[in-house]
Amino acid sequence: MKSPFQSKLPDLGTSIFTEMSLMASEYQAINLSQGFPEFDTPEFLKSAINQAISEGKNQYCPSSGLPDLLHEISELTQRCYIKDEARRLDALNQITVTSGATEALMVAIQALVRPGDEVIVFDPAYDAYEPGVELCGGTCRHIAMNAPDYAIDWSLVELAINDKTRAIVINSPHNPTGSLLSQSDMEALQKLVIAHDLYVISDEVYEHMTFDGLRHESVLAYPELFERAFVISSFGKTFHCTGWKLGYCIAPADLTAEFRKIHQYATFCTFTPAQFAVAAMLKNHPQHVDDLAAFYQQKRDVLVNALKASRFKVLPSKGTYFVLVDYSAISDQNDVEFCHWLTQEIGVAAIPLSPFYQADVLESYHQNNKVLRLCFAKNDDTLLKAAKILCSL
Repeated sequence: MKSPFQSKLPDLGTSIFTEMSLMASEYQAINLSQGFPEFDTPEFLKSAINQAISEGKNQYCPSSGLPDLLHEISELTQRCYIKDEARRLDALNQITVTSGATEALMVAIQALVRPGDEVIVFDPAYDAYEPGVELCGGTCRHIAMNAPDYAIDWSLVELAINDKTRAIVINSPHNPTGSLLSQSDMEALQKLVIAHDLYVISDEVYEHMTFDGLRHESVLAYPELFERAFVISSFGKTFHCTGWKLGYCIAPADLTAEFRKIHQYATFCTFTPAQFAVAAMLKNHPQHVDDLAAFYQQKRDVLVNALKASRFKVLPSKGTYFVLVDYSAISDQNDVEFCHWLTQEIGVAAIPLSPFYQADVLESYHQNNKVLRLCFAKNDDTLLKAAKILCSL
């Protein structure tokens, strides 16, 4: 008789993103849940990928990425974060193109985490972090961030560090809260990481979406911190092409060498025509990146202003393409129940925040928090239509 299959992730089911998007489709609700743009990829980028395909650039490329793309990533990084001309990234030995940021996250975790290690994550946390750590035989130590500012209490981080601590995962601009880490946050992180000989995985996929003149504080701008870090970015977010699954990881040469050992067996290389297209986009249309913050700030403001007449309390969104809203004036339901009702009965799909927290705090979380995440990477008419419905509650 065949023995029962032993799952490596026994407590993991369908993600909340999949669940709510399927529900939105089933009930024909306006989908402000899953974080993907409703508008199209830039015309130049579409033309460039079609040209690459037509020219036969469809075979394997170097596992680490096309040299032209690695060069353009290096130039973008220098322009955005590294102001010291004496400090130059080594494009061929410090940058790896990946099949989306999710692959980069998983490979970085695999490169770092060993059985018995602990990794500090901050709740609400993106749901890919913990499964990656558990698959390595490690465990996550969760530190909660609280509304309305969702700031990190670094004294709690220091108390959480012990002889098993291997790494800290940060995410800024932060999904799902829209908060940003400040210069003082980065300095506090750097101090702890150096003092305790730790590593950092920095999820920066929304790096070019910051609002109201605020600056993204990248690990790449802090040389001592970068020496201990994997920095993860996403072209899918930046160029409205999430389905292309194109991201990259920047790390010191020694960490990159370990990263690539695993990357070569995870995907070997990433979609070649897309790499040619994005390299051309970065070279010929650098202003797209520069204009992205203003583009998404306008989207945020359309939705926020349209919700002023509602009973929702809108929380600050300093970056990403998400905004949180407190619905405590509308319902006593927990956030999962309220999102189901909102989708099925009202016609707008949102994401509850509780699935971003560790399971053993959910009872107390539900008692004290009534918060949803809305995605504003949508056309203005979609945002206004959704807001009109939400204002009727």
